[in-house]
Amino acid sequence: MNKPLRRIAIFCGLLVLALLIRDNWLQYVKADSLREDPDNRRVLIARYATPRGDIIVDGKSITGHAETTSGDFKYKRTYKDGAMWAPVTGFVSQSYGATQLESIEDGILTGNDDRLFFRNTLDMLTGKPKEGGNVVTTLSAAAQKAAYDGLKKRGAKGAVAAIEPSTGKILALASYPSYDPSSIAGGSDSDAEAWKKLDKKNNPDDPSLNRALREVYPPGSTFKVVTAAAALENGLYKSADEKTDSPLPWTMPGTTTQLKNEGSIPCKNATLRVALQYSCNTVFGKVGSDLGNDKMLEEAKKFGFTEEQFTPVRSSAPVFSSDMNPSQTALSSIGQYNTAATPLQMAMVASAVANNGTLMKPYMVDSLQAPNLDTLEKTEPEKMSEPLSAENAQILQSMMETVVQKGTGTTAQIDGVTVGGKTGTAQHGENNSKNPYAWFISYAKVGDSAPVAVAVVVQDDNAVRENISGSGLAAPIAKSVMEAVIDSKK
Repeated sequence: MNKPLRRIAIFCGLLVLALLIRDNWLQYVKADSLREDPDNRRVLIARYATPRGDIIVDGKSITGHAETTSGDFKYKRTYKDGAMWAPVTGFVSQSYGATQLESIEDGILTGNDDRLFFRNTLDMLTGKPKEGGNVVTTLSAAAQKAAYDGLKKRGAKGAVAAIEPSTGKILALASYPSYDPSSIAGGSDSDAEAWKKLDKKNNPDDPSLNRALREVYPPGSTFKVVTAAAALENGLYKSADEKTDSPLPWTMPGTTTQLKNEGSIPCKNATLRVALQYSCNTVFGKVGSDLGNDKMLEEAKKFGFTEEQFTPVRSSAPVFSSDMNPSQTALSSIGQYNTAATPLQMAMVASAVANNGTLMKPYMVDSLQAPNLDTLEKTEPEKMSEPLSAENAQILQSMMETVVQKGTGTTAQIDGVTVGGKTGTAQHGENNSKNPYAWFISYAKVGDSAPVAVAVVVQDDNAVRENISGSGLAAPIAKSVMEAVIDSKK
């Protein structure tokens, strides 16, 4: 071979080698990133070419699918009672992606999860269409309906979270106002219009906000349950009926400001039971100040404060600050200043008390199923922490039950059921300029078991300020959720 031909052959060989290297790079190194690239339309077409698996509640699907009449995508997602279930499901949309369970469990629902590889391979060989698996939730349809209907009837912004204390199973997650995920599931002009209405810039009610998991509110007096737990756990007081060192008036340390109580209530040197019954700011503010920031923070953390929860949907981290001075600690110990929590977090507080001091990790996915309904993965209950000893938890239970029997929470009473609870109103807006948030946390006991713990927050901007209370706005909703859970177990 003469020299010019040899050069051309070498050059062509190098080109072929470069193509082979590039081809292998694309197929093996870049395969995953190309497959997951949102601009790869072939992936999107394949994703919507077959029906999606379902999200299951109480053995029934709350999702479905429909064939589209135009475009590249054959199927789109549908939802049953979509607005009620949106805080659980999230959405999957041909135009706007996916959120929450629809996103987190997308592999199972589309049938693309690695655990379905052999089944998919067999189906391909037999010519059977690929199918998606199912996500089986821990939710209770009755509890969810009671929660959502209660908020909707009130017509105010708010949220509800309910937990089974012994396992951590989430029974209800409701948020209001809400939206129907079906309205944005396709790619039509009407879907685009519905999407615009979900934008907070266009809709100040922010219906797509998951208030049960993502919004943190000052918990107000419901946080006094945590403060009472800290007092008992640190030995500041040893029983519910021991008188506290709580002068009236009480001036917060390092200030000339007296901490006020609501109305003329018996708070001077009140016992912890009486102080919780009447919701004495002076008692619990001084307890927090006496214990100090470090001990209060330690106890709050045991209940889950300062940490995000993954249910598997992420829940925002509740707030209880460090490096506070005694007066700031006092205010934070009554659920104000820089204390903030999600409804899920406050349901966890009630749940730990009801479960004799043991806090179970909250979760909403019971199992993942293959298309043939075989179980691929099962969630087992997991202990998260122990904020109280069993003895102190039972003391706190007796205090919370007094609140419902003859304190600020009597509207949550249920015939034949032992209910413990705590009301709360929390300041809202600069210099408390807006209507306060109304809170109620509670649990119900039937015999020796506590099937449900609930937290409710209501933000009613249209209510008369003087009429806003946890007992008036939030407790009736909590009561209906507790009744729904109890009735469903009969």
